[in-house]
Amino acid sequence: MENKIRAQILIHALPYIQHFQGKTIVVKYGGNAMINYELKAAVIQDLIMMSCVGIRTVLVHGGGPEIDYMLKKTGKESRFTKGFRNTDKETMEIVQMVLCGKVNKDITGLIQQAGGKAIGLCGIDGAMIKASKVKDEDMGFVGEVDEVDASILLTALDAGFTPVISPVAYGTGAVEGHPLNINADTAAAKIAAALGAEKLILMTDIQGILKDVNDPASLIKTLSIKELLSLKDKNLISKGMIPKAECCIFALENGVNKAHIIDGRLPHTLLIELFTDEGIGTMLTAV
Repeated sequence: MENKIRAQILIHALPYIQHFQGKTIVVKYGGNAMINYELKAAVIQDLIMMSCVGIRTVLVHGGGPEIDYMLKKTGKESRFTKGFRNTDKETMEIVQMVLCGKVNKDITGLIQQAGGKAIGLCGIDGAMIKASKVKDEDMGFVGEVDEVDASILLTALDAGFTPVISPVAYGTGAVEGHPLNINADTAAAKIAAALGAEKLILMTDIQGILKDVNDPASLIKTLSIKELLSLKDKNLISKGMIPKAECCIFALENGVNKAHIIDGRLPHTLLIELFTDEGIGTMLTAV
């Protein structure tokens, strides 16, 4: 690549860097981007780049495949109800061990190794994410997020750290103090709202919202809440996309400027979304 082209790329990104400097972006990190080595390395590089240009970034991660692997090793079967993992007491211990321990610290370590500053946390720390147990007894220790205390996140961000958050919440009510398994997309949306984030970005294993799930060319680039609800009413939103769309709607209705559903199977999708005119995936707005 010629130096002139390199310079043009950097100049092209300048207005976006200026716009996002000092603003908060919450990223939900999961899917193939977590288990593919090259994609994982690209995400870490993106996060470092974002931090270097002054973007205050919070990373909320999943870890389903790692939980499945550990459950299999212990002879337990993975079961799901309404898209949520059935989480009995023993499963909850494994979820907490895998998410708050191995996965969280692996990501935190990778960011540090790449020259960034990261701090690994979960919802139990400082009772940051409080949740109540869902009423469906068959689901076990699965929680619905009630409240996010953003103070610990603001302290970390002000000190220049990237908080890396595991979706395990502090239980309230009948399960006071007990860890609860929560949905990572929901956790990210609630955190984004509590921080008044500029953007919520959900990394997925598909391009974004499609008019036809079987046609990659039917990607919808931009949607308002009203347009999104219209698609949902017409059953044009696939089942797996519905909860992600609902998380985006919650964030937009609670102070987040924009929400994005992007393809985490491609390298550097965060940088493409943030620093190019075209962006990537589907962008959702309040109006």
